[in-house]
Amino acid sequence: MKEILDAIQSQTATSDDFAALPLPESYRAITVHKDETEMFAGLSTRDKDPRKSIHLDNVPVPELGPGEALVAVMASSVNYNSVWTSIFEPLSTFGFLERYGRLSELTKRHDLPYHIIGSDLAGVVLRTGPGVNAWHPGDEVVAHCLSVELESSDGHNDTMLDPEQRIWGFETNFGGLAEIALVKSNQLMPKPDHLSWEEAAAPGLVNSTAYRQLVSRNGAGMKQGDNVLIWGASGGLGSYATQFALAGGANPICVVSSEQKADICRSMGAEAIIDRSAEGYKFWKDERTQDPKEWKRFGKRIREFTGGEDIDIVFEHPGRETFGASVYVTRKGGTITTCASTSGYMHEYDNRYLWMSLKRIIGSHFANYREAWEANRLIAKGKIHPTLSKVYSLEDTGQAAYDVHRNLHQGKVGVLALAPEEGLGVRDHEKRAQHIDAINRFRNV
Repeated sequence: MKEILDAIQSQTATSDDFAALPLPESYRAITVHKDETEMFAGLSTRDKDPRKSIHLDNVPVPELGPGEALVAVMASSVNYNSVWTSIFEPLSTFGFLERYGRLSELTKRHDLPYHIIGSDLAGVVLRTGPGVNAWHPGDEVVAHCLSVELESSDGHNDTMLDPEQRIWGFETNFGGLAEIALVKSNQLMPKPDHLSWEEAAAPGLVNSTAYRQLVSRNGAGMKQGDNVLIWGASGGLGSYATQFALAGGANPICVVSSEQKADICRSMGAEAIIDRSAEGYKFWKDERTQDPKEWKRFGKRIREFTGGEDIDIVFEHPGRETFGASVYVTRKGGTITTCASTSGYMHEYDNRYLWMSLKRIIGSHFANYREAWEANRLIAKGKIHPTLSKVYSLEDTGQAAYDVHRNLHQGKVGVLALAPEEGLGVRDHEKRAQHIDAINRFRNV
């Protein structure tokens, strides 16, 4: 690994130099173990501790197949799917690996007694398999997490609709929280040259997810002037939705849980902010009963920010805790887009407010190839910025996942893999200087 890192840091090594580097027999990777899937049995979700289930192991370098690439990972980040994997909820991911392993002789590689997790990376291409022409050893890249087979026509118009659609590093093995990752070459995108490795690794999953959910025609199709309710507006996902709303001429109404998080939204340029903790919203009377009076109080508060208008688009991801309120406060003909359920999957809402007011609920999951590229292009152009708040070493990934699980973080939490320190990998210092305050916005909180 030292030879690989030396070549990357030299900035003079050619593609031929990288191609000639010997690959190690093994590398360090963050894993969960199949024989530990019951370790948290009987515990509540909150009490399950990723620090106990996440391991740093030496694992063999996987075989490289057609249309694939091996990437030296300089940095990665923690997403909520890594938390789900580490606490084995809602299902153990080893079931995903077993099913994928039955697909072909090549995919059998993924069905292992350990799962290398992680759905983001920034790094350098080491090897490409047969049929890869667009990428070469030495290319500096980031990777989006859409893994598809595209042997069915269902995915040809929208790759997210492929029957074999999976999230790399969650539903496949050999993810990005490691020194080397295996990806399909069509997951690769150019690394934004004004960002460090850890900054470039942070946006991938959440930025693309927010783009499809809010901006794309496959999601809400946001337009100028729309009132957009954003739950968790300073978090890993909501911080990108807030930026997209502001950049697209919409009016974000940002819901946060503390004054510190409200300040982050203000620093992004948002003006309409609701601190749900300070204002004491309790949408559930008990575990089974919601409180419509709280929905109405919430809707009234929103209209104070919008000049009496209701919400055009709700950017939903908390799920059960907030979904009834989200449906209620949306205007007639409006849209609720949902991409996750971090507070619970069984959503409940009063359907009268949906059908009689002609509202729409749209399910949105990650992004297709084109949407991921568009989202990355906006990062590269300095229109949207990383929301990196803290960076951990690979050895401390368990703590990073714990922070995300317990909502102790702001924005995104990064992880250094091969990068020996923060701040490396910047190629365009002039562009960086133009955007440095926005790049560091979440680091300065």
